[in-house]
Amino acid sequence: MKEFALVQALAVAKSAQDVPAALELLHPDMELTTPAFGTTARGIAANERALTRFFASFPDYAVTLDGHASDGESLTCWGTARMTMTGTRFGVTPNGRRAEVPVFIQFRFADGLIAAERFFFDLSTLCAQSGVSTDAVRGKLFGVNA
Repeated sequence: MKEFALVQALAVAKSAQDVPAALELLHPDMELTTPAFGTTARGIAANERALTRFFASFPDYAVTLDGHASDGESLTCWGTARMTMTGTRFGVTPNGRRAEVPVFIQFRFADGLIAAERFFFDLSTLCAQSGVSTDAVRGKLFGVNA
């Protein structure tokens, strides 16, 4: 399946924090959505900024894809992301330990490229393993009353 090969190449590029290699796999109208962070990036420039910011916060990010399924229009993968929260982006001081978080990722394709990615993980699991308050992180991401 060509689509899964694209997704595997994206996983390798992101695990190496190789933004240019990741961008080569994306459709010009690419939409990257991360519900746990409440973010959506549309277009190549916005995706470049989102990936650069993500890797600044999680400089050792790596993902392992354990399985996938397709309905002919979209592809869903599941696996594990390993990452260490760093910096102050989330308004907290993390413990410096690497978190291991189950993920599932939905993809759509256009013109032989990845046109959409929805990256799902449990923010509370990431926060607990990073030694920070989920409420504090959600407050920073979504506002004080989140």
